[in-house]
Amino acid sequence: MKHLVTALLALVFGFLGAAIWSYSGLGNAQTREYLLANADILPEMAEAYQQGQAQDRLAQVDAQVRLPFPGAVLGNPNGSKVLVKFTDYGCTYCRQSIAQIDQMIAADPDLKIVVREWPIFDGSETAARMALAAAKQGRYSAFYHAMFEQGPPSDATIARAAQTAGLDMAAAQAFIASDEATAEIANTMVLARTLGFSGTPSWVAGDQVIEGLVPAERLAEALDAAG
Repeated sequence: MKHLVTALLALVFGFLGAAIWSYSGLGNAQTREYLLANADILPEMAEAYQQGQAQDRLAQVDAQVRLPFPGAVLGNPNGSKVLVKFTDYGCTYCRQSIAQIDQMIAADPDLKIVVREWPIFDGSETAARMALAAAKQGRYSAFYHAMFEQGPPSDATIARAAQTAGLDMAAAQAFIASDEATAEIANTMVLARTLGFSGTPSWVAGDQVIEGLVPAERLAEALDAAG
């Protein structure tokens, strides 16, 4: 706890201290004493700082992250309200998010979900590549749902999901070995690292960068706040 307070104080002094001193006329030592006496405000200040940093990172890749791989979209492909999801078929939390995202799509005909295939779990990359192949064939949603229903990725579950989605398997197999598929997976990795994501699912909702399995209400509120 002591180390956390010290770190938070450093943030406050570095980024908010000037404003506090200007308003209150307090010196450095007095400001420190005030903040230690009111330590409950420090997590809120740190969260505000972290959100600001996340928004700065998002600004670097904003247009790129919202531009989907052709066909890798759920909901309204022409929707003006865009939610970006970084996902992995081996991720339990990603699977748990499916129902609530489908409910959001059903409730909002203007919602566009840009899905970024980010295979970070062992054995997930082939599934991600097959998903991109499905997008190329206009069968993305069908494969996406079937793959999560099949369970953790394996040769067998990927094949069943592809069959359920009605993919042309010869074309799909050719695509998953292509440079285009490799480039898209690498691009998504760069975007995720730039945004500071550490796992899946992760989201870009409006001007907010969000990690983890969160309630649909939080995502909807972030989208609404962005207008």
